Amino acid sequence: MHGLPRVNAVLPRAPLIHRLPSPTLAHPSLASLSTRRSMSSNPQPLPAFDREFKPQYTESPNPGFALGQKVSDTPAGRQWLEGEKEGWKTVDTASEDPAKLYALLISGVVPRPIAFVSSVSEAGVENLAPFSWFNQVTHNPPIISVSCSASASGGLKDTAANIKATKGFTVNIISEPFLENANYTSLDAPADVSEWPVSGLTKEPSTHVKAARVKESAFSMECELFHTVDIVHPSSGKQTATLILGHVKAIHVRRDVLNERGVVDYTKLKPVGRLGDITYARVGDGFRLPRPAWKLEGEKVQEFLKAVEKAGTEGSAP
Repeated sequence: MHGLPRVNAVLPRAPLIHRLPSPTLAHPSLASLSTRRSMSSNPQPLPAFDREFKPQYTESPNPGFALGQKVSDTPAGRQWLEGEKEGWKTVDTASEDPAKLYALLISGVVPRPIAFVSSVSEAGVENLAPFSWFNQVTHNPPIISVSCSASASGGLKDTAANIKATKGFTVNIISEPFLENANYTSLDAPADVSEWPVSGLTKEPSTHVKAARVKESAFSMECELFHTVDIVHPSSGKQTATLILGHVKAIHVRRDVLNERGVVDYTKLKPVGRLGDITYARVGDGFRLPRPAWKLEGEKVQEFLKAVEKAGTEGSAP
């Protein structure tokens, strides 16, 4: 029931585009070529990043919404519904090419938060990598999820292997000022090469786990492995991904991004999200839209439903 903030798309710098691997993909070897071709096929120069942009809190798109109101009742809604004239494309996921399915999914499930994961291997190699198939699971206990695809060879990606082996990791939220630093850690480096030096980012010791947190991140979570789920393709029987559930043991949040209620103000955090292809996004204006509560709205809802039922009996609209 919450409005989704507008997002302004930004692209990583051109020299990096051939290096960005798919963060979560059932068959990365099939998608790597087509994905990288699409990433390098943008010959038109892009506008400069707008550093003066300031998001703000606004009312929702349709503040006059009434119970049962049709989308077609507003000018914006009618314009949106015009798109139905083009019809729908239905994709059978069992027969679709995995590379095309991946591209479609990451372009449609947007915007996605990014887990900037720091982990350590059994040999002590410190790994840093972004994953956009990430979210909260629950607050009590505080559990987050990160999905890591299998490697091109079918084995575990470094991050998944590290977390399974050493049980600890940190998740750091990426903000606009260090997007390029974070993006470069998606480099498909060998397992024995740490991404920390090339990122230019600063390691800050954690209090509960061995993996460092990113000092430049204004919101970091120290996590212990809670559970892993091996995702096995129902047709091939091959493991294609690992879902990692992490128990958040500590949260480090910079005081300057907190509001007077002690929670994060996104306009200060400047978080970056993921869209399709190689596109990232900044968060635009936030819509203030409270959840309806039955204690306050129940009587009105019941009266409306009675009117709907009566109208249906009489064959007319309420």
